[in-house]
Amino acid sequence: MATTHEVTNQVPAPYGHDVAADPTLLDALHRAGADWAVEELHALGRLAGTEQAADWARLANDNPPVLHTHDRYGHRIDEVEFHPYWHELMRTAVEHGLHAAPWRDDRPGAHTARAAKFHVWGQVEAGHTCPVSMTYAAVPALRTTPALADVYEPLLTAREYDFGLRAPHGKRGLIAGMSMTEKQGGSDVRTNTTRAVPAGDGTHRLTGHKWFTSAPMSDVFLTLAQAPGGLSCFLLPRVLPDGTRNALRLQRLKDKLGNKSNASAEVEYEDAVGWLVGEEGRGVRTIIEMVNMTRLDCTTGAASAMRHGALRALHHAGHRRAFGKDLVDQPLMRNVLADLVVESEAATAIAMRLAEATDRALAGDEQEARFRRLGLAVAKYWVCKRGPGHAAEALECLGGNGYVEESGMPRLYREAPLVSIWEGSGNVAALDALRAMARQPESLAAVFAELDTASGLDAHYDGALAALRKDLADPEHLEYRTRHLVERLALALQASLLLRHGHPAVAEAFTATRLGGRSGLAYGTLPTGLDTTAILGRVPDLP
Repeated sequence: MATTHEVTNQVPAPYGHDVAADPTLLDALHRAGADWAVEELHALGRLAGTEQAADWARLANDNPPVLHTHDRYGHRIDEVEFHPYWHELMRTAVEHGLHAAPWRDDRPGAHTARAAKFHVWGQVEAGHTCPVSMTYAAVPALRTTPALADVYEPLLTAREYDFGLRAPHGKRGLIAGMSMTEKQGGSDVRTNTTRAVPAGDGTHRLTGHKWFTSAPMSDVFLTLAQAPGGLSCFLLPRVLPDGTRNALRLQRLKDKLGNKSNASAEVEYEDAVGWLVGEEGRGVRTIIEMVNMTRLDCTTGAASAMRHGALRALHHAGHRRAFGKDLVDQPLMRNVLADLVVESEAATAIAMRLAEATDRALAGDEQEARFRRLGLAVAKYWVCKRGPGHAAEALECLGGNGYVEESGMPRLYREAPLVSIWEGSGNVAALDALRAMARQPESLAAVFAELDTASGLDAHYDGALAALRKDLADPEHLEYRTRHLVERLALALQASLLLRHGHPAVAEAFTATRLGGRSGLAYGTLPTGLDTTAILGRVPDLP
């Protein structure tokens, strides 16, 4: 066959690097006293940078889960079948403690270390991090009922992935899911109609429908239902202690925009057996800490995706030539790339600060608990909102190649909106921040105590902080202005962290654009005179 052309100017495969070679993550571990986790983080990072891990992710998404409601004989089985590589992703996550392992780890910075690993491994594939995150979040809810925690916590925190439908007590490790929302209410869970009737034997019988059940193949679920005393939280295992299957009927799997590897289902409870978690009638209060944990993971997941997008864009630009220069040396492309890195660093900084606050709050630090209460809502709103635009710009850096599925960038783009919707869409998160400021003013005071530590370090920052104080004190149309106020709080927190702990070039770029009024709608609006070489150096070259 005749050769029609020579293939040149192609970018090498983006594999063979350590994803954990991230100075923002490593610095955060050090500040949290979690240097003990660095070796394992690098081991996970080297695996995350392999072509093998990329193949696991690709095939788990190209072959999404399949629901089997009945077996060949007509018996109801309600099983979800996954590609084998899904299980490899899950097994790796569990063995490295990305699920609930920190709850049984008394070393300093255990939750910060776990967030760093979540950030690194999430860059391989986002779908499987959903059940990993929910397992992490289930433990504090279960601890409201010590009898249940004594039974299930050791299995939820075990570093063994043991997939399959068997009684929980006969397994080496468990995965937890959530089943909260219903058709008529969505985030307004107080409108739930699922009923829970006391059975007289210490259990309740639940009947109703759930519109979104995350990870329906999980071993146990936390769910909300209306008990005689009001909306309450319940634990439902898929398989009961006697080995029989609980009456959780999977109606269908959702056909989602992204997150294809992970199953999300509509479920009906037909007199299903559940155990009360927390006090009857206080279901929302019981799941609050669970929501906080998953919101931390939403923020960390968004930061993880941004880091991956920035890395892929830089890798392409460093190996592709156009108009006589490498793309990375073209001034406007360099501006865009540096801006993507700045956004990524700011997202990672605030996610890791909130993980550190989680460690400190759980250790009894009331000031950190107050900071975390508002900080989580603020960061969840803003960082997750920034994800889709960042993914789109990173994809565009690859040109037409980035629009092709083989590049992996379309999957990153489709995943990006999820964390902004999960655990409360933008309005829900922003209004929760407003609620925290009104009902717990000490949380706002704690955030400003943190912000004040960076006062005097940057003129743009000082001006933005003064204006923010003034606008927060104005009660007129407060709810209408909530998004703008929460956005500015988030930007101030990110700027504070970068000024105190980040690279000076990154901090200067962030404050000049995000606080100095120069930023446009697109990335690539950094002013001249910045040290873009130092900024781009925050992302290592790939082999």
